[in-house]
Amino acid sequence: MEYAQFIIIIIFSPLVNGVIKKLKAHMQGRSGPGVLQPYYDLLRLLKKDMVISNVTTWVFRSTPYIVFLSAVAAAFIIPVITTNYTFSMLGDVIALIYIFGLARFFMALAGLDAGTAFGGEGSSREMTIAILVEPMIMLSIFTAAISAGSTNIARIAETQGMFYSPSHVLAFAAFMVAVIAETGRIPVDNPDTHLELTMVHEGMLLEYSGRYLALMEWAHYIKQMVLFTLAADIFFPVGIARDLSAAGLGLSAGLYMCKMLALVFIMALVESTRSKMRFFQLPSLLGGAFVLSVLSLLTYIMMGR
Repeated sequence: MEYAQFIIIIIFSPLVNGVIKKLKAHMQGRSGPGVLQPYYDLLRLLKKDMVISNVTTWVFRSTPYIVFLSAVAAAFIIPVITTNYTFSMLGDVIALIYIFGLARFFMALAGLDAGTAFGGEGSSREMTIAILVEPMIMLSIFTAAISAGSTNIARIAETQGMFYSPSHVLAFAAFMVAVIAETGRIPVDNPDTHLELTMVHEGMLLEYSGRYLALMEWAHYIKQMVLFTLAADIFFPVGIARDLSAAGLGLSAGLYMCKMLALVFIMALVESTRSKMRFFQLPSLLGGAFVLSVLSLLTYIMMGR
């Protein structure tokens, strides 16, 4: 089981996105799509033919595979229900950030490679947001990493206690803003829009169709669940199994599901109570969250917790 725990993220990541949409619809007084709708969408896209512009190069064609494999690699190195797995030594926070950076780099190149104005606009906006978000993620996680004495995710999860210290409260708040920005959700981006003046992530995907679009969307679902799992590992590590007994793994799996549902509820609540911000207003939001991450690190240094 410890060798295949990453499969949990790969298989259930579309379900997490479906639950978010369902909860958001209920909060807004709508029935909304079923929780399994993302699976149907992926199957539909996999069956469709692809339309590829003749101006594209190998960058456009290889990006869906690079992005999808990067998401799988991120799921591979992160602990899900146990910290005692063979590849835990690879689960370093810095490596995870670089994996996400590799996928973002090729997505931005693919948006430019298609030769459309909307693709270039989406790529430019994505890289602008990335400049503000990546340091925020690093500083938020370093607050917990310093107390653990390691940047290894499994090591951090094993040494963290209950979520109570002031520094961890600040770090968690900053990290959740970073998750919203990284997954392209309201108020940073709207994953359901195709309006040219507002879209960020969708702008880089406009020229993709069929199997390529399915891989990109699936990779996005996996990345979202990886970030949720990272938040659970670092800020809510209670219950994660440290042995490979059936009882321990079963309890950890149940608690992991509860943590995912709690984070899904937070995302749905934020999207239902906030509106999409204009792009030039995003630096104030992301800059404020960056200040929170800096304060979390300073608070830990001064208070020792």
